[in-house]
Amino acid sequence: METHGNYNQPYKSEKKLVAGLLGILLGTLAIHKFYLGYTKAGVIQLILGIVTCGIFGVVGFIEGIIYLTKSDEEFDMTYVKNQKEWF
Repeated sequence: METHGNYNQPYKSEKKLVAGLLGILLGTLAIHKFYLGYTKAGVIQLILGIVTCGIFGVVGFIEGIIYLTKSDEEFDMTYVKNQKEWF
């Protein structure tokens, strides 16, 4: 288990839990995208969610589950540092 700083505390992602829950609960509104700073992807997902009457919200739900199943380090590397916007 990785540690950070001068402390011997386990590494913990600061955004993973919130982003995952937002994706699962509010996927159609793309709030999880905006929370992670993906404005362009958030607008696209929001528009598609409105146009498809919420059916596109399944993407947000799936992304939320993916976020929560990744390790904290993997989540940060993929979605915070490398800014991967989709899945």
